[in-house]
Amino acid sequence: MLKVFLVEDEIVIREGIKNNIDWGREGFLFVGEAGDGELAYPLIQKTKPDILITDIRMPFMDGLELCRLVKQELPDIKCMILSGYDEFEYAKEGINIGITDYLVKPVSGAQLLAAVKKVGKLVEEERQQKEFLETFERERRENVELEKQKFFRRLVSGNKSVSSLLKEGRELGMDLAANRYRIVLFQIFAGGEAEGYSEEQNTTARAVEEMAGEMPEVLMVELGLEGWAFILKEMGEKPLEQILAEFLKKLRRTVEQAGPKLEYFGGVGKETERISELGRCYEEASRAFAYRYLRKRNRIILSGEEPVMGDDELELGAFRVRGQDRRAMEQFLKTGTKGQVKEFLGEYFQSFGDNIQSLLFRQYVTMDVYFTAAALTEQFGCDHGELAERCGNSQDMSAMFSTVEQAGEYLTKVLETALELRESASQKTYHALLETARAYIEENYDNEGISLNSVAASVNLSPNHFSSIFSQETGQTFIEFLTSVRMEKAKELLRSTSMKTAEVAFAVGYKDAHYFSYLFKKTQECTPREFRSRT
Repeated sequence: MLKVFLVEDEIVIREGIKNNIDWGREGFLFVGEAGDGELAYPLIQKTKPDILITDIRMPFMDGLELCRLVKQELPDIKCMILSGYDEFEYAKEGINIGITDYLVKPVSGAQLLAAVKKVGKLVEEERQQKEFLETFERERRENVELEKQKFFRRLVSGNKSVSSLLKEGRELGMDLAANRYRIVLFQIFAGGEAEGYSEEQNTTARAVEEMAGEMPEVLMVELGLEGWAFILKEMGEKPLEQILAEFLKKLRRTVEQAGPKLEYFGGVGKETERISELGRCYEEASRAFAYRYLRKRNRIILSGEEPVMGDDELELGAFRVRGQDRRAMEQFLKTGTKGQVKEFLGEYFQSFGDNIQSLLFRQYVTMDVYFTAAALTEQFGCDHGELAERCGNSQDMSAMFSTVEQAGEYLTKVLETALELRESASQKTYHALLETARAYIEENYDNEGISLNSVAASVNLSPNHFSSIFSQETGQTFIEFLTSVRMEKAKELLRSTSMKTAEVAFAVGYKDAHYFSYLFKKTQECTPREFRSRT
């Protein structure tokens, strides 16, 4: 119900308006009254009515002054003025303030009710329009984020001209023009592990995005399960070094304020003056970022400052024949991607220092990585012989130890194969998960409140994680899929019932019939009425 508040200094008139109209039956909620503007103002702040009816001439604070104050603080409130003075100056001032209606006393109850209903209809229309715009903006943001991901991959691939990149960037709200650039890759982890999800992690992710959005020198791109890429730009007098220092400080503080359960890791590429060299900057950031598998978390590594052998903070430590630390390799096999294999192996070999030049050492490392990969693929549910079948068994490995390069090539194949097997096993898991999500959508598509967050929660994933998996596995965004389900249900109702368009809209989860009609025409290339006439 729409809420109504009345301000009138003449108590007889006030009581008459209050009691002679059955507000509840007419679809309104009478939330309060006052004898002058000064008394009314704090009550209006508390009750937040949709419609304010006020006399114009009152002691202490008149109706125009009250409306002026109310519109400043609560601009959506519709103000209706009652006055016994039919004077143009009052009407003109009321228009300047934003008065919705101006009624001259005496006014009957029927006249007042008709005027209030007219204003109430205006409130409802504005609400629907606002909801329409919010829904449209929500869908637009999701699609834009996916387009930004694709654009970023093109940006760092080096295959597009600078002019086309500048144009594409502007269309996505990413102005690339700057004097110098750096790229930061950053990820947060729940409970010290890359897999898993917590609401704390999701809340912190939003805080990171809000913080980055407040810095005009920072362009942000979501990378799904891999965290974020931030492009730092030197645009004016503030040097890039200062921008980087401030940004990294804010990043650390944002995650650390979430509490000790969350961890983070970042990698930073060297600066460049050219957009065409951002690919090189990204590769440098990726190499530094790869140390998240080899070092303790809660740090950000700058390219050129990577740890060397003997760094006490390296989790892997020096080589021990009796007990190689496999945690870094296991962690990578659980959470890494094929695109990260070469960078990871490069840093993995570098962490052993000169030991990797030893043939005996390479034999040990190669065998150890192979058996670690074999054990993990079995945990993923793969056949124990499949890795050997694709990469060769131990009898075939001797030729792979001859040089560091040959060992690296062979282990690249082992890790890429293991990750392919992991992804294959994950497909089965994702298939079951997505079936659960689809079933949830099918059961709740008519709920206006259904959202990416609620569906992700139904399968116990973070919204970002779920969105990435859903788009990757279905080829559609969540919004596109939900819209397609709703449109199919709407077509069923249009074919088989005599429901009005507004009723169909409500039945498939759209409170705003105008927005439903807009989406229907956009997706079906005809209006609901045209569709019904064809069936």
